Amino acid sequence: MRVDGTVASDDEGGRSGGNTDFGSAWARVKRRLRAELGEDVFASWFARLELEGVAAGTARLTVPTRFLKSWIESHYLDRVLGTFKAEAEEIARIEVGVRGTGAPARPAVVGAPKAGPASGPLARLHATNTPAPVAVATASEQRNADAGGDLSGTPLDARLTFSSFVIGRSNALAHAAAERVARHQGEGALYNPLYLHAGVGLGKTHLLHGIGHAAREAGRRVIYLTADRFMYGFVNALKTQSALAYKERLRGIDLLILDDVQFIQGKSIQAEFGHTINALIDAGRQVVVASDRPPTELEALDERVRSRLGGGLVVEITALDEALRVSILSARLAAVRAAHPGFDVSPQVATYVARAITANGRDLEGAVNRLLAHATLTGTAVTMETAESAIRDLVKNREPKRIKIEDIQKLVASRYNVSRSDILSERRTAAVVKPRQIAMYLSKVLTLRSLPEIGRRFGGRDHTTVLHAVRKIEKLIGEDTILGDEVELLKRMLQD
Repeated sequence: MRVDGTVASDDEGGRSGGNTDFGSAWARVKRRLRAELGEDVFASWFARLELEGVAAGTARLTVPTRFLKSWIESHYLDRVLGTFKAEAEEIARIEVGVRGTGAPARPAVVGAPKAGPASGPLARLHATNTPAPVAVATASEQRNADAGGDLSGTPLDARLTFSSFVIGRSNALAHAAAERVARHQGEGALYNPLYLHAGVGLGKTHLLHGIGHAAREAGRRVIYLTADRFMYGFVNALKTQSALAYKERLRGIDLLILDDVQFIQGKSIQAEFGHTINALIDAGRQVVVASDRPPTELEALDERVRSRLGGGLVVEITALDEALRVSILSARLAAVRAAHPGFDVSPQVATYVARAITANGRDLEGAVNRLLAHATLTGTAVTMETAESAIRDLVKNREPKRIKIEDIQKLVASRYNVSRSDILSERRTAAVVKPRQIAMYLSKVLTLRSLPEIGRRFGGRDHTTVLHAVRKIEKLIGEDTILGDEVELLKRMLQD
């Protein structure tokens, strides 16, 4: 058994190659899928696809919901297998299961016939502020979740409560708002809707589960849904001709919690989502929504829905500062030491890890897993040298900074001594047109926004205007080295 990256691989002797680093190979597979399929497709279907382990040539992949499992099996399984085999030739088969349900249920297998079952993987350590695997639903809960006219929601994880949430400067406001909403006992709703947004692994899902637990303890009717579960339930209800009962039950609750709203796709589903949000808010029921971006950047949703989501309290959970990372890491290490008394990490090593890993709480969890694996599998102490080696790729592969169009506009305006309102205006003087075109160019090359969306962010301009600006700046950069240096400097300033 070995731990490799974020992957627990449980069959050391079963690898035909003997020395293949499947964790690194899987990381390369995901990078290739992201590059080949595009950021939007990757984020929708592959961002939460994880490698649980490899045994006898079979790669066991897991996703958090059966909706994702079904979609990947139907549309992308052959592609994932082909890409994985290109990175690790030992991989002959792929199984897809749902996290939190034990062995994969009726796994889809691609490749040669399935080998015998392998031993279970090394359990993931629980990480404070990090979404843990969803708790296993009972058989009756699962049947209810599958019934088109019924709705049980996704089970709440018992470990993700307010008491286990580590509070710091970056998340204090979000935590306070979440607790206030969860414990509100008066008439109507507070901050409706409460909209939390943050990058991966910063604790928004932890807060959602905490809200659900606290509200249920207060006797309120709560449904927690991921976007996948919402879509799955609605589509299934349409198939079973029970959509009306499904919608009525959804609108008859006290508190709706919806996670990862950015993944909601399809015009009919988006329309139903909007109707449901409006019905609940108009009836004084509480709605809590979480996403990886603010409502204004959910360009796939109807503008009226975005406006409704932004009409309540919008709170961003920002990056973890060093003090908060130290607190989270200390809590995790203490939990691990309780289960493994012989495991010890010096304060110097802990401080190094907290300073080196800055992206999110999940990377901190991965670091603890690796340090524990080193200590338990080799029987040696964790030193600074082994810690540096264990977390090297976590430090190198930090998620790139997500650049906002608004930030580009502000920086370019400041650089060229104009105001942001000038850039968004209809003014066509040379002093304004040039920085406007540079800002449009940078928005195209540094963000994933489409040309129409960029045009909307620049005062409602047509996408052809943006395309003209991009092509013009590209041409000028090739002809004018001074302008090229200016644009390159702006890129570096935005990316740092």
